Amino acid sequence: MRTRIKFCGMVRASDVDTAAALGVDAVGLVFHPGSSRFLTLDDALALRRRVPSWVAVVGLFVNPAASVLAQTVATVGLDVVQFHGDEDPLECARALAAGVPYWRAVRVREQGDLLESFSRFPEAEAFIADAWSAEYGGSGTRFDWTAIPRQRPPRLILAGGLTVANVGQSIAQVCPTGVDVSSGIQGADPREKDSRKMARFVQEVLLADARREAVTGEGGL
Repeated sequence: MRTRIKFCGMVRASDVDTAAALGVDAVGLVFHPGSSRFLTLDDALALRRRVPSWVAVVGLFVNPAASVLAQTVATVGLDVVQFHGDEDPLECARALAAGVPYWRAVRVREQGDLLESFSRFPEAEAFIADAWSAEYGGSGTRFDWTAIPRQRPPRLILAGGLTVANVGQSIAQVCPTGVDVSSGIQGADPREKDSRKMARFVQEVLLADARREAVTGEGGL
């Protein structure tokens, strides 16, 4: 299986256009007010209208009120909700009630963190393994990948400090369903992406998949 790619923290229209042109599988829009990449509904809708139908639009939330979640999903037309806060299973199920699947982000310190989440959130379509941080919404730092248990659900997305330099290694070691990057493709400003880093990141993922296929014979869509 090829490794899916999500570019998160999209703010500029030009960055969304570049991501789509590079063939990424998903783009992430941040609705956490504490983030430097926070988007208003109007700004998010303008970006969403630029995204082709074959690219999923993922909304990142941190402990959202039920009304805010429902309004954002409906107004922007999100394809997936990504929970990064302390939401419990019932709160996450509000995404399902709004008509979209959800991904559960887990701030990882040890294997038990992921194992607990796998058990608590059986309705999650995917789990995002991210570095532990006291802050919400991703820290941009890498964690010890050996903390990812061998027994895990089929859809695990790796995040946390991924860059052009290490994403190939992460795919070889973890074999995730997908990789999720934001600060690793950032420009000089946190609200900007670097188009060269974006292109290199995609290239490194493709090369890692090709190497894995050559070794194991695993390939295809």
